[in-house]
Amino acid sequence: MSAATEIPAAIPEPQGTEPPKRRKGGLNADHGRWAVYLIGPTIVLLAIVIGYPVVSAVIQSFQLDQGLDKATGLFVAGGFAGVTNYVHWLGQQCGNAACPPGNLGSQFWTAFGNTFFFTVVTVALETVIGLWMAIIMNRNFKGRALVRAAILIPWAIPTAVTAKLWYFIFDANGVLNHVIGHQVLWFSDEWASRFAIIIADTWKTTPFMALLILAGLQLIPDEVYEAGKMDGASTMQRFVNITLPLVKPALMVAILFRVLDALRIYDLIAIMTGGGGGSGNATVSLSVLVVDQIRQGFNSASALSTITFVVVFVVAFVFVRFLGANVVQTQAAQQKGELK
Repeated sequence: MSAATEIPAAIPEPQGTEPPKRRKGGLNADHGRWAVYLIGPTIVLLAIVIGYPVVSAVIQSFQLDQGLDKATGLFVAGGFAGVTNYVHWLGQQCGNAACPPGNLGSQFWTAFGNTFFFTVVTVALETVIGLWMAIIMNRNFKGRALVRAAILIPWAIPTAVTAKLWYFIFDANGVLNHVIGHQVLWFSDEWASRFAIIIADTWKTTPFMALLILAGLQLIPDEVYEAGKMDGASTMQRFVNITLPLVKPALMVAILFRVLDALRIYDLIAIMTGGGGGSGNATVSLSVLVVDQIRQGFNSASALSTITFVVVFVVAFVFVRFLGANVVQTQAAQQKGELK
């Protein structure tokens, strides 16, 4: 470098200008304010639409229903009930005695067990069949787009139409009995009526599971499977060690959605069996019980709906907190692992 060559002096920053203050995550103050302006109205609207009915139901659950007191025969004007409505359902108590058979209060734990039975069996079947269907649809073959569109038809059909369709199939003189060559009273037998609900629900909602799982499978790079083949991994080893771990976030979200939906099952049961079967309540669910109770007393139904809400909330919390259904947290952990 010659002596005549001079290093240019640093260009001074203009006076009076300061770089925008940045918050954690790279957002400056203006971005934060705009986020509040845009998201704020949505949060307020959701608080009104969702929060008000929940709070109102909880308040009403501590009130007595107006009507005749079956014990005294006198008209009861209502008023504060304390936890009487909750004792009525959880303890199956009608006044100071146990609820007699046929009373809605005596059906709570039956409905509770039926609801979880339907949920566990249907979600397990839909997960296995949906995963199998998603793996097939993820392959490259001629007519794949047509198969993907056709597979969604059962899910696109309204639930009321699906219920009527399967009602005719399971009829005593229906298609199914003619196919199997045996006369089965699907809506009168206790377990037959339950499995009729399970079959109909599995047929309708398995495509939904397959669609969500397929979205997760398409995010897995082909290079990962190629590397597994080069290492000598068999088809089963690639499925267990590559497919299942990488598709787990999408799989858990799909299971969470279906579990929450199955816990609130109503229309399929109400149309197909009305909650009957067996002794008369073999297919009754918590939602069916809530609707039946509304016709007799709204405040008591509010207590039952609050119990149902708490059950659904606890199940959702367990899935998100302990079973890996928190996709955002899972993806963040994966990104940290890749950076390391």
